Amino acid sequence: MFFKQFYLACLAHASYLIGSDGEAVVVDPQRDVDEYLAEASAHGFQIKYVIETHLHADFVSGHQEIAARTGAQIVFGEKAAAEFAHRAVRDGEEIKIGKVVLRFIETPGHTPEGICILVTDTESPDQPQKLLTGDTLFIGDVGRPDLAGGKGYTPQMMAEMMYESLHGKLLKLPDDVEVYPAHGAGSMCGRNMSKETSSTIGEQRKFNYALKPMSKEEFVTMMTADLPEAPVYFPKDAEINRSGARGLYELQPPAPLTPQQVLESRQRGDVLLDVRSAADFGAAHVPGSMNIGLGGQFAMWAGSLIPLSAAIVVIADTGAQVDESVVRLARVGIENVKGYLDGGIQSWREAGFPVDSIEQVSVEQLKEKMDDNELQIVDVRRPAEYVNGHVPGAFNAPLANLDKSLGPLPLKRDKLTAVICAGGYRSSAAASLLQQQGFSNLLNVSGGTGAWINAGYPVE
Repeated sequence: MFFKQFYLACLAHASYLIGSDGEAVVVDPQRDVDEYLAEASAHGFQIKYVIETHLHADFVSGHQEIAARTGAQIVFGEKAAAEFAHRAVRDGEEIKIGKVVLRFIETPGHTPEGICILVTDTESPDQPQKLLTGDTLFIGDVGRPDLAGGKGYTPQMMAEMMYESLHGKLLKLPDDVEVYPAHGAGSMCGRNMSKETSSTIGEQRKFNYALKPMSKEEFVTMMTADLPEAPVYFPKDAEINRSGARGLYELQPPAPLTPQQVLESRQRGDVLLDVRSAADFGAAHVPGSMNIGLGGQFAMWAGSLIPLSAAIVVIADTGAQVDESVVRLARVGIENVKGYLDGGIQSWREAGFPVDSIEQVSVEQLKEKMDDNELQIVDVRRPAEYVNGHVPGAFNAPLANLDKSLGPLPLKRDKLTAVICAGGYRSSAAASLLQQQGFSNLLNVSGGTGAWINAGYPVE
């Protein structure tokens, strides 16, 4: 058996290619599918099936494009109600590719239609089986029960289903079965995921907090308490996956725009998306632009902060960054990149248009300013991160819903304001949004709370 995991760090997303005797299957593919086709071709595999463990909410899947380009059959759990030709599988059904058997296990809980796939190599019966768990069982966590909202299920109902899926099915498998989930640390589909991308049933039985012996009632209470707010694009992406996304090749490439055209775009209300690093953005940027750097979880934050229907103008240093931005935005269903600033920020300055800046400060400089000046500090991490330790006196205004969280805080727009997160990435995005809202004296803290703690400074 050929088995390969593809891990996309930007979305903390894992997908898989399994092959045997000239046949292959792709499981939970990302939207841009060329690497699966290239890998299959390199090993002489014909892709026969593309399987989705559930309707993904955090990214747009490439199942339609793989099927169109290879003739593969799309497979979903029967409760997915996908709106295109597919095979709907039930508990216990199997398919074969070469000498490999894939058996489907219905595991509702994260979503109603969730399935896991038990993979057996009949040619090597002594080898441990592999279990592709989708978003049912993660390494160190299990899937959130609250992302199927609006479909007639409460989080409590989904958590009850998850308990039965875990204890009634997955935990009855042998300890040596290898576990391969669809997401890892950083994904919003769980709360406590490990940085590891595979494990075993036995290891998870020992170390996964959600698999500790407990009653169903205790499990439901635990899984439905203090859930972080889901990104707004999740329900929309799930519906795109249900109806089937168009191929990336169908997207219109963005047009090169002059500074004057970018100015007109801004006046129309288009989103000016600067994808450069926090340092470069801070040094000089187009007034009114938003900073989401390509160096971090770009797609997730773009999906969280930019409406899927918004018209977008990209500001980047190179054409390659523009192209990368288009693909990574499309991965979360943002397809409306109208253009890019030709020549980047340099052309904007050469045209004589003014630039804005945001000062970047180290934690040492932040400490000095806290000692010497009146300063307000905004921590834009998630509430769970904030309560585990933050810079003294910092207000918590999570980036994911910055507008809402700022409302009740006693912040003054003309006061010196330091913005901090874990490492400086989210805080740069937040600072760009605060600047749009009229905050006129901003600092972005490079290195973030991690650097603050490492420097030995006190936390609350």
